[in-house]
Amino acid sequence: MFQQDQEIFNILLDSVSEGVVIVDEHQNIVEVNKAAEQMFGYEKNELPSQSLNILIPQNYHAKHGEHFKGFIKNREQRRMGHGRDIYGAKKDGSVFPIEASLNPFRIYGKNYIMALVIDITERKKLEQEKTHLAKIFEESLNEIYVFDAKSLKFINVNHGAQKNIGYTLAEMESMSPLDIKPDYNEAQFREEIELLSKGNVEKIEFETVHQRKSGSTYPVNVHLQRSKLGDRDVFVAIILDITEQKSHTEKLEKTVETRTKELQTALAAEKELNELKTKFLSMVSHEFKTPLSSILTSTMLLTKYKLTEQQDKREKHINTISEKVHYLNNILNDFLSVEKLEKGKINYKFTTFKLSKVLNEVIYNANMLLKNGQQINYPQNIDDISLHQDEKILELTLSNLIYNSIKYSPEDTVIDINIDQNETTTILKIKDNGIGIPENDQKNIFNRYFRAENALLMQGTGIGLNIVKDHLENLNGTISFESIENRGSTFIVELPNKAQA
Repeated sequence: MFQQDQEIFNILLDSVSEGVVIVDEHQNIVEVNKAAEQMFGYEKNELPSQSLNILIPQNYHAKHGEHFKGFIKNREQRRMGHGRDIYGAKKDGSVFPIEASLNPFRIYGKNYIMALVIDITERKKLEQEKTHLAKIFEESLNEIYVFDAKSLKFINVNHGAQKNIGYTLAEMESMSPLDIKPDYNEAQFREEIELLSKGNVEKIEFETVHQRKSGSTYPVNVHLQRSKLGDRDVFVAIILDITEQKSHTEKLEKTVETRTKELQTALAAEKELNELKTKFLSMVSHEFKTPLSSILTSTMLLTKYKLTEQQDKREKHINTISEKVHYLNNILNDFLSVEKLEKGKINYKFTTFKLSKVLNEVIYNANMLLKNGQQINYPQNIDDISLHQDEKILELTLSNLIYNSIKYSPEDTVIDINIDQNETTTILKIKDNGIGIPENDQKNIFNRYFRAENALLMQGTGIGLNIVKDHLENLNGTISFESIENRGSTFIVELPNKAQA
């Protein structure tokens, strides 16, 4: 029976796409799967019985020993690194960046740690390239439109175009160039782009008039080029507002060459932006795989505890399964919230309530997440503060900010909560002493799916702050922050005392 269990375990182990390394409490390698052997460059059965240090670069050995002892002492599941870059060492001596999560378990009276390891070399490169190209596309002073070659529906529009034309990206995704060109019908427009559609020319240029959402019009010069977005045929248009340049033809001609080069850069940026969906799905897959692996392990171990006196061990694994299912449910709820916000399907429910009631519930739940030595300072003199708002949205906001403060702060730190109310507005401040937000990342922190550079190795989807911001803006509130890397962050929420129903 034991041999059969071992065979089942090995099959399950090798089916996991991440590298799996299981060590005992003395840092001796007990078992690895095929993915780990390939990742670190070892043959089958070379690693078991070796010290874990064989997989860690030499200059990290001392610090790793301290971290390992601390982990054994606390025995809690966690992501390795906590904002630090961590590396693995291959058999040939080469070093490469990794992401790893540690999962402690106990079996047959012995303690073990299972590490799920991912080689993130390519991800690091892609994230740097994505940020650079996305910035070029989004910050271009020109209007850039990307639309489908068959349906003519807009696929993407940069910030410069949205600002000038007056429509949001969500609005434009249901529109086509015909909706902003009062001088063209569909037959005329398709005739204009016929040569480009047939591939007879690489690009075309023409002048036309664009109509803003407000109804005002302005003359533009259109540079149109056909391209590919994956397997999809698209057109990319760079639009120059020539209201002032009309009388400066000579200057305009010199500008065209520069703008054409920007078009080529923008095309590269647009192709990279198209890959964001794929990378997002990869991120979601990873966020699901880690808890699913824990559920799989706990489920497998449950079958080994069949005696009545082993009930406490069964309950431990049942709690692990329950915790991971709850985490997955929270991720799904975030995705559903994003969909509802995008489609405008949120129905807010306004009631009058005591702020202390909401805060007490949030802090009660947050206390179960606190790391060793962390504490939350409760605000003073808030018993008389009431709001007429959506209670659930305030709870969501406080939970997100306080949970983030816990997650991104080390042990033995304090989280301060301050609340003030004047005649019209309630101001909430959540201050931590955590890893902070790098200055270069601060402008993107509320963007959906964005993760700051120093938080990439921590669990998360990059959705929470975006959802909070959208909800607060819908309620005529605001959220802002102050942050210094490695010194902490303060998030400030301002919300009207009375919602406008």
